[in-house]
Amino acid sequence: MGEFSLFHWLIFVILVSPIVAGVLLLGLQKPVRIVHGDSGLVKTGYIGYSWTYLIFGWFVPLIRGELGTAVLHLVITLVSAGLSQLIFPFIYNRQYMNRMLTSGWQLDTSDANYELAKKVLGVRSEPRTL
Repeated sequence: MGEFSLFHWLIFVILVSPIVAGVLLLGLQKPVRIVHGDSGLVKTGYIGYSWTYLIFGWFVPLIRGELGTAVLHLVITLVSAGLSQLIFPFIYNRQYMNRMLTSGWQLDTSDANYELAKKVLGVRSEPRTL
């Protein structure tokens, strides 16, 4: 009692490996300001590995106001018996930002992570002036 067996270490490695792989492959989750081109509303988007999705799952799109995406992710989570919860953190932030940028939102050029976000998201053109 009180000792970590090989089984305990194996479980620990399995639980921590998605976070380590995500951070190594995509980097830490970083906030990026986005501005709606027509209304001027400001929101925060994210780039990098979504540790919030790893912890909270389909609640993340629900909280960000994406009801359809949340329902789809819930269904996929149920069908996959939760395995999708290990895959979606790698792709969710990029998908979210792509949906925002194709629906009238723009990266804020004054944001500290602007150049990194442009590179990560593959944005080539400069934003319109507001």
